[in-house]
Amino acid sequence: MTPARPSRTGPSRLATYFHVHLVSDSTGETLNAMAKAVTARFDGVIPIEHIYALVRSPKQMERVLEEVADAPGVVLHTIVDRELRQQLEDGCRRLDMPQIGALDPLVGALSRYLGAALSTRVGAQHALDHEYFNRIAALDFAMAHDDGQGATDELEGADVVLCGVSRTSKTPTCIYLAHRGIRAANVPLVPGQEDGERLTALRNPLVVGLTVSPDRLVQIRKNRLDGLNASRASSYVDHDAVREETVKARRAFERRGWPVIDVTRRSVEETAAAIINLLSERRSRSLASNW
Repeated sequence: MTPARPSRTGPSRLATYFHVHLVSDSTGETLNAMAKAVTARFDGVIPIEHIYALVRSPKQMERVLEEVADAPGVVLHTIVDRELRQQLEDGCRRLDMPQIGALDPLVGALSRYLGAALSTRVGAQHALDHEYFNRIAALDFAMAHDDGQGATDELEGADVVLCGVSRTSKTPTCIYLAHRGIRAANVPLVPGQEDGERLTALRNPLVVGLTVSPDRLVQIRKNRLDGLNASRASSYVDHDAVREETVKARRAFERRGWPVIDVTRRSVEETAAAIINLLSERRSRSLASNW
């Protein structure tokens, strides 16, 4: 389908495609996330993304502008270097293309508030500092303590331990938290084998129970078995058995006083955000009690 400019006469039943050029002098992760967040706010709008990462020379910027000219659209950038930024702005002006410094409003507001000079160091947020290595260590921890791996006493090194029946997004949530520098482990509840009792002795980590509606869980598990070309004839996808499994899990969480998060309608990011809030509340209570 030929890309079209957004209609100005009102909403259309057909999807509107448009080119968006994401120009970054670093990895482009921040810009890509911002672009997705913004375009998601518009119904029926589908961006055709052109990503240019590590743009750090005039020659590279020339190639960017050539591609922008070949596919007219919106240019979003996070260019720090003043000369490269000027080159991009001048080029877009000649092409009559809108260009937006994605971080400009936030950076400007903080600069005025702090009264501090701006850094011109490229990729400053990706520096090999303590936080970076902490994230790597958290990722290693999550992988080493996935799906109940590792001794129980090793879990004392976790910030949070997720507990739930199979297919409640425990592993992807732990990985996401690790990228935020949070050490997360997960322990599955296996009918007849594991009900989380060994976690009751933990003192340092926050234990969080994850639940999901039985109907949704059956659907997820069936899709999982289909992907593995496995037989469905088991209690793993039997509605009654799954309902009993989820009820027992919730009762176990409530009996032990663990916070519970229902992941039925939550994305991994939303689940992780809820866990981060729980950790923040716990730390705030701890600080208050020490005053």
